[in-house]
Parts: sequence; C-alpha cells; structure tokens
Amino acid sequence: MSALPPCPKCSSEYTYEDGAQLVCPECAHEWTAGAADAAEEGARVYRDAVGNVLQDGDTVTVIKDLKLKGGGGVVKVGTKVKNIRLVDADHDIDCKIEGFGAMSLKTEFVKKVV
Repeated sequence: MSALPPCPKCSSEYTYEDGAQLVCPECAHEWTAGAADAAEEGARVYRDAVGNVLQDGDTVTVIKDLKLKGGGGVVKVGTKVKNIRLVDADHDIDCKIEGFGAMSLKTEFVKKVV
C-alpha cells in the first residue's frame, strides 16, 4: 500500500491520487500534496476580506469594483473568479476572469465562495 497522507479535513486514511490532486473519498476534500507539506512547514496563510483561508483552486467573488490599469474597463462587484492560484508577490492571486483574461488580484478584494 502507498504512503499517502491522511485527509487534512477529516483524517481519513483512504485518500487516493487523481492526477496532481489528492482526494478523500469520505468527505470529498481535494488538495495537492505540496499544499499539505507547505502547511506543515508554517508557510504563509492567505485569507480573504472576511478571514476565510484561501487555497489554490478555490472560487472567489470580487467585493469591490476594480478599475483596470490602462483603461481596460472595470471588474464589477460579484464577479465570480474560478480556480485561483496563490502566489507570493505584490498581488496574492493569479487568475483568469472571463471577458478580461489573465490578471492578478489582492486577497483583500475577494471573498471565498463557500
């Protein structure tokens, strides 16, 4: 049997690999092996505007109209952003927004969709 880590949410020992993701069949929690290792090492914790912990692959909504540099328009309140990627830079989130393309956001302007 392989030595996969237990589920960080429910501690189930029956986790399995699905591509680059680890999946728990009992609670349906998905995570990457690197994310579990980073959390154990005391890595930076990303939080949204209301304090929810963000992870790669989460879906968030924009909580404030955001004007784009270069006159590219405005990302409106309530715009849903799927499959975010957290980065350690001046902007915390890399994502693609439908109608605008690739962009970077700060965690203080988003709220996690639960």
